[in-house]
Amino acid sequence: MKRISLIIATFGLLLASPGTVAADPSQQSLAERFDGRFHELIGREDIPGAAYAIVTPAQFIRIGVTGHTDLERKRAVDENTVFRLASVSKTFAAGLAGVIANEGAFEWNDRLLDYVPDFRIKGDTGLIHVEHLLGQSTGLIPHAYDNLVEDGLSLERINGKFSTLGYLCEPGTCYSYQNVLFSLIQPVIEQSTSSEYATLMRERLFRPLGMDNASVGLGPLVENPNHAMPHVKSRGQWRTVDVEPNYYRVAPAAGVNASVTDLGRWLMAQMGSSPAVLPGDVVETLTQPRVRTKRDLRRRHWRDILTDAHYGLGWRIYTIGEEQIVYHGGWVSGYRADIAWSRRHRIGLAILMNAETNHIGELSTAFWMDAFRNLATPSEGLAAPASP
Repeated sequence: MKRISLIIATFGLLLASPGTVAADPSQQSLAERFDGRFHELIGREDIPGAAYAIVTPAQFIRIGVTGHTDLERKRAVDENTVFRLASVSKTFAAGLAGVIANEGAFEWNDRLLDYVPDFRIKGDTGLIHVEHLLGQSTGLIPHAYDNLVEDGLSLERINGKFSTLGYLCEPGTCYSYQNVLFSLIQPVIEQSTSSEYATLMRERLFRPLGMDNASVGLGPLVENPNHAMPHVKSRGQWRTVDVEPNYYRVAPAAGVNASVTDLGRWLMAQMGSSPAVLPGDVVETLTQPRVRTKRDLRRRHWRDILTDAHYGLGWRIYTIGEEQIVYHGGWVSGYRADIAWSRRHRIGLAILMNAETNHIGELSTAFWMDAFRNLATPSEGLAAPASP
């Protein structure tokens, strides 16, 4: 396994943009320690398959993979194996919306009613603006009608039921995590551009960032022969299960698929590697703390290190002592995903698993505590873009 890890690490370094320099020794040491934790935990918990990438704005420091796409063990997970990202998809929805808004297609304070005129709730529907969708601050009951998504109802039928709900707080003033409401960013994007959401995602983000394995929707996942199957635990044993289609109906909230290499490139873009695709001022807008998320302070593993937590636009902003990371996690039947990056230290981590397990948080928190203790601190601000 160590030999495989070294081979993948070498491959990861070859993915760096031409002209970039090798990672500094503290980054290399951090990656070595994480690799050991990663393989120890995956082996200890017998997780079917997993992958990680550690990146800077300029290069991949290390990619690690282990396990198989399903329990038949016919195909090993590699750096191009595609996983479901679940709620990490929200970071892509926000990125696409940010790019389009930056070009003037719509304004963050536009009313939702201007794009979804038949949307109704109890109270003044016009109070909900586009930014409230991506900022998880619509003021409605959290996870509104997620149960109907899980039951397989169409979005058209679900949207008609919001008229029975009223505000818990004024939009923009309190945190209220959503999937269905978040996904109403799709008609905003499509109507303001006259283009389909999946097409825009591919042409504006995936393709120009070199995310060759990334896609939107159930079909592209299952049609890719190198995709990781989901696993759940039953009577103490992992069991391969079918891919659940329901949350693909809310594509902005949970519809993106990607490999760990793709996520590495996505993190690099957040840190300034591709300003022509994802401008720095867009990233700044999306990652400004907006509403406090006190429940995150009780999350398993994270509660041991967090001192504060907020939601921006499609991203969580976590405070750890004097440090801050921009983070999002994803969990859907049989898959887990975590991605995060530090603006101050110019380093990012992505982890993917084809198994439902909270142990992903154990890995993420250990990485960031190690990073903050041992990495040298570069100058503040986003890094200069990588060489073309």
